[in-house]
Amino acid sequence: MKVRGLRGMAAALAAVAVTALAAACGGGGDATTTASGAGGGDTAKTELRLGFFPNITHSTALVGVKKGFFEKALGANVTLKTATFNAGPAATEAIFSDAIDATYIGPNPAINAWSKSKGQAIKIVAGSASGGVYLIVKPEINSAADLKGKKIATPQLGNTQDVALRFWLQQQGLKTDTKGGGDVSILPQENAQTLQTFATGDIDGAWVPEPFASRLIQESKGKILVDESELWPNKQFVITHLIVRQQFLKEHPDIVKKLIEGHVEANAYISSDPAGAKEAINAELQDLSGKPLKPEVLDSAFKNITFTNDPLASTLITSADHAQKVGLLDPVDLNGIYDLKILNEVLSAKGQQAVSDK
Repeated sequence: MKVRGLRGMAAALAAVAVTALAAACGGGGDATTTASGAGGGDTAKTELRLGFFPNITHSTALVGVKKGFFEKALGANVTLKTATFNAGPAATEAIFSDAIDATYIGPNPAINAWSKSKGQAIKIVAGSASGGVYLIVKPEINSAADLKGKKIATPQLGNTQDVALRFWLQQQGLKTDTKGGGDVSILPQENAQTLQTFATGDIDGAWVPEPFASRLIQESKGKILVDESELWPNKQFVITHLIVRQQFLKEHPDIVKKLIEGHVEANAYISSDPAGAKEAINAELQDLSGKPLKPEVLDSAFKNITFTNDPLASTLITSADHAQKVGLLDPVDLNGIYDLKILNEVLSAKGQQAVSDK
């Protein structure tokens, strides 16, 4: 049974999340969710509260929900409730506040959750997607040097794209700070807002995931200055993976296994029927936002992403190193952040190759 009962209480979750995170970790966050809360009328024995973002990089979740792969795998005794978020820090706040049990998320917020909880809050249980992230800029910007004095948006302070931008600028000899100062002013804002501020000229560019990158190009004549995949070995890096609250994993390993079974089925469907997957993705995005993506935007965004069960663990380690170098993360031991046992059991049952946490 699928319930969209987590929507409509964003302010309440934000308040609870910040309070809980402060109590658990000594500080709060500045994130808010686009959908949250809990609904009534649940007659199932157990519920699974799953988060994801309305981004093409979260297509495993979009397809899994719309095509019913999660619901089918979870069975009649589990109620699926969903929540959507703009960026990873908001989703991890929901994890800390016990508002959700699992979420699709980028690498840096997962690292932060692990670090702040001293390895007690979450486990990464599956990979989901690689690629699909770009620095889109105004046509007159042709190099890193041209960014000096400019305003560049990211989805949220400390999220995966925010870290990637700050590290790349650092490598180009450009300074930034968390208050929007430095050689390049970084302005964290919701992706939907970035579409507007780029169109009006209030920002000069944005480091964003799909479909927002394609929309900035097609709707506002932006251009690609950096394709993030070009910065990584083999052009692969984790952009989305699936994390679970450790307590939920301990109490309900059977439900987590069913969730992962639905996850693997969703990725298999995306691979075997891209046209059907895109139709499902757009239908779910319409349910979430009230309107679908234009076909040309969807086609552009979808082809830029690789969907995979492999968490690409080595790139997570690199992401942590980047976050440390830009001052957004203290040194952290990531040993134990992965728990891929269930995933590999599911893959083995399907005759597929195991994935590594190295």
